[in-house]
Amino acid sequence: MGRVRVESAWHFDHWIGHAGRAAAGAEPIWTPRLWDAPKPEFGTAVGLTSNQPDSALKERITMKKSLTSALAVALVATLSVAGCSSADAGEEDLEWGKCPKDVAAPGVECTALEVPLDYKEPEGKTIKIAISRLASKNPDKRHGVLLTNSGGPGGQTLTMPATLKKLGVPQSVLDTYDVIGVDPRGVGHSTPVTCGLELAEHPSNIPTYARNEADVTAEAKRVQAVAEKCAKSKTAGILPYITTANTARDMDRVREALGESKISYYGISYGTYLGSVYTTLFPKRSDRIFIDSVTGPGGWNEAFVRKFGEGFQNRFPDFAEFAAAQNEKYGLGDTPQAVEEKYFELAAKLDAKPSPEGYTGQAFRQVTFSSFYYDSELPNLAKIWKALDTGKPVPKPSGGAEGDATAGSPGIPSDNYLASQMHIICNDSDWPEDVAAYARNVEEDRKRFPMFGAAGADITPCAFWPSEPVEAPVKITDNGPSNVLMLQNLRDNATPLSGAREMRAALGDRARMVTADQGGHLAYKYLDNKCANDIVTEFLLTGERPSKDVACGKN
Repeated sequence: MGRVRVESAWHFDHWIGHAGRAAAGAEPIWTPRLWDAPKPEFGTAVGLTSNQPDSALKERITMKKSLTSALAVALVATLSVAGCSSADAGEEDLEWGKCPKDVAAPGVECTALEVPLDYKEPEGKTIKIAISRLASKNPDKRHGVLLTNSGGPGGQTLTMPATLKKLGVPQSVLDTYDVIGVDPRGVGHSTPVTCGLELAEHPSNIPTYARNEADVTAEAKRVQAVAEKCAKSKTAGILPYITTANTARDMDRVREALGESKISYYGISYGTYLGSVYTTLFPKRSDRIFIDSVTGPGGWNEAFVRKFGEGFQNRFPDFAEFAAAQNEKYGLGDTPQAVEEKYFELAAKLDAKPSPEGYTGQAFRQVTFSSFYYDSELPNLAKIWKALDTGKPVPKPSGGAEGDATAGSPGIPSDNYLASQMHIICNDSDWPEDVAAYARNVEEDRKRFPMFGAAGADITPCAFWPSEPVEAPVKITDNGPSNVLMLQNLRDNATPLSGAREMRAALGDRARMVTADQGGHLAYKYLDNKCANDIVTEFLLTGERPSKDVACGKN
């Protein structure tokens, strides 16, 4: 009730409903909304060039070897036109001023900071990171700074300070902190990366549902072409360094530039992994760490993406109960079991013959998954199902997990959300390369999670990524102060409960976890669960947490 609906690229997918059609070369079912043009004053990568030879690129794609001297050439070209330098990244004074047009909001100011491209060479090349601030207006109550991350990965975060205010985060919390937004490296206004992709070439990083082994083989050819374009892109020279660990190190440079000995943190979705990595790398510089809708301790790796089938089936009963209760309106079945049967019936029907609008069975499954993010999307999802069932015109998805990453703005490539997401996902861990292994996983997960398991297990561009990880993944441990609060919906389709439990185990006594008996993605101030919201607000205000994990009931 009274919830502000935020259209932002915060979540683990982007334009999901395009996937089935794009795989077949068709036009998207719907088109994303784009924001106004930002100003390019924060070191955005305008007009980047690469001198990489095609032969070397082809070899790296097919053999997945380490980057060669060709990428070193591209690195020099990329940095020279991106406004990067070899200056000491730690000596900049922050000069606050107006924000880009797409970020501007009352009370919010912006600046930029130079950070090392490669932290193994801290005196080497640098890139620019964009920062926003909503300063506390009550110095007597100010506790410190609250860095934020809006998820994705690839979600613009400069807008998050203003968004938290719109969401209804209490003024007492806003008085407690200077709320800081940082577009992660490679994202938005922070030296954005590109793969030079059109939307129809790769509409989502949620893998496409594979109906059979032939689909996996076909998808492998498609995503290999996507990886090749990333390797040839104008920003290919900085590709290997767009990682979660480096983003966490950038956060610590921001802390230093702000003159703070510690930071507090508020991260959602993928941002929960980023926050966990930060507090693992810099435990003594971590104050109050709040993470909402939690990934597993490995971030978006192969194990995590295969949980989408589990998340779908955890969340489906909420939609089935909703549709069955309104069977007279939607005609999808008068019991949850009947609605479940309708799902398989529609999927099989569309697998055999797409709708006039182009809905394949793959697109139908992906749109259903996307719409599970928020309860507010369930009525429109039921309308889509009804139209597909009756042959009537199909309404457009009303949003679901759609987002915005200032794509298409001057200085920010139109594919930046998806490209930066791929960079982080593929760089963070070493993905399997054997196509046959993905085909086996698809069949295994189809049996475990029949509704959507064959999507999460399908092959992605990471199998053909042009560089090996520059470092091993950060291992999340219980070493550090007990200062982490986790919040998790029981039936989250995007970051399922099992992953949150794995993160809770990895953090040990460092963390307390609050679960809420509700479905969908994101909890604090997105849903009106008083038990959960009150615990989080108290933690942000005082640092006090429950002495043990808490299970909040239905609101």
